[in-house]
Amino acid sequence: MAAKSSKTAGVIGLGAMGFGMASSLVEAGYDVVGYDPAEVACKRAEDAGITAVPCTDAVFFAADVIVLSLPTAQHVETVVAAAEETALLSKGAAPKVIIDTSTSEAAVSRELSARLAAKGHGFLDAPVSGGPAGAASGQLSVMLGGDAQWVAVAMPALEAMAAKIIHVGPSGAGNVAKLVNNMLVANHMVTTLEALRLGEAAGVDAEEMLKVINSATGRSAISEIHVPTWVLPRSFDSGFSTGLMRKDLRLARELAAEAGVATPIADLAAALWAQENSDLSDADDFMLMGDPKVDRLSRKEKD
Repeated sequence: MAAKSSKTAGVIGLGAMGFGMASSLVEAGYDVVGYDPAEVACKRAEDAGITAVPCTDAVFFAADVIVLSLPTAQHVETVVAAAEETALLSKGAAPKVIIDTSTSEAAVSRELSARLAAKGHGFLDAPVSGGPAGAASGQLSVMLGGDAQWVAVAMPALEAMAAKIIHVGPSGAGNVAKLVNNMLVANHMVTTLEALRLGEAAGVDAEEMLKVINSATGRSAISEIHVPTWVLPRSFDSGFSTGLMRKDLRLARELAAEAGVATPIADLAAALWAQENSDLSDADDFMLMGDPKVDRLSRKEKD
């Protein structure tokens, strides 16, 4: 855990991930101000020692380190633009560093980083892995992109929230790494489901199959952690939605198209993850895709 600090940190987006990160910052000794449009999220934050404020600008006014935990790159752009318009991120204002933990888009992060750097502020793309449990315990993994100057400024707050911090490279690199990682997760979920269904159809229980897979070369985080924790007990409450996985897979494939890289497996996985083929809504927990008791792989892709 990071050393105690007298600084104030801000968190915009107090959902499962943002609330966990804000709580970890409080535990590390930060005074934390937070904003979320949902009243219930603000009430929970207040109960945890986080000062809820009425708007995003109030977070920028109070804090010099601001953590964003938002659904999309467009939300990130909107929040930053609002702070620019009210001069909270103007040239000559006290330097601030934004730690964007959203799974965003590399091009957006690069543009915001360059725009804010010209005004004397920092922007880091810092998507995270570890889920709500990791956020609440300060044990996240961070894939970090940005200038070393701002990485150094943000490091105490990052260390309060994460157990692993990997500075991948310049602005945008964190987003690239996260999208590539989540593309693999989407693929692994499909291939692990395929393997477990084959094992069960041929007479070997899924739990026994996992013992073999996880002691051999077919293992992955999906087989080692996700399936035993959320699929076999049939809780399906990992805290990560199917809609978010679809978004990340879409962004990864768009990134591949921009880079001119073929991703035939991810393309097939995207078709299988689609609602019309998987029968999963965006609100469903993404662990439902890995349920070997349900045949989601033999559905025909519709024209």
